[in-house]
Amino acid sequence: MFTTKPSKGRLLIAEPSILNDSSFTRSVILLSEHNSEGSIGFIINKPSKYTLNDLIPEINSDLIIYNGGPVSKENLYFIHKVPHLIPDSIEITKDIYWGGDFEKIQELLEDNILKEGDIRFFLGYSGWSKNQLQDELETTSWVVIENNYQNIFDVSYQSFWKDQLMKLGGEYRLWANAPENPSLN
Repeated sequence: MFTTKPSKGRLLIAEPSILNDSSFTRSVILLSEHNSEGSIGFIINKPSKYTLNDLIPEINSDLIIYNGGPVSKENLYFIHKVPHLIPDSIEITKDIYWGGDFEKIQELLEDNILKEGDIRFFLGYSGWSKNQLQDELETTSWVVIENNYQNIFDVSYQSFWKDQLMKLGGEYRLWANAPENPSLN
């Protein structure tokens, strides 16, 4: 039905068919890398119970840490929109960057220069080996859409998945309104 191909900077919307996958149910993933060797992305709508200060006590910041995916959950990753402030950033797409100098980020947080709408931190990432994402797209696990958001960091994580399904229309509208746990229906 949808012909958008995966590429760096696009969004993966979890199909309702993967509701039983606890890592990816109702997920929206920003693809930060997609090439012939595989794909990497971060789940942008699933906050964890942790703040940055919980994980790194010397950083006085209550920024929420998000669950980026099931791979390397012991590592902290980040995406941001301020490459002019964070050296060594890698461009994902216009206005979204991955990584950079973490010591500089600490300084920017201490000086209250970085705000919630500038950066997002993740525990773990979502990763696919060569052809794995394509196989999942063919088995209707994901819908790929353009990232048309001016600032994806300002999007409400609570309704992001549902909002995307509503935009897709058709049967997706029905799934968007289904209870999170169908057994409680």
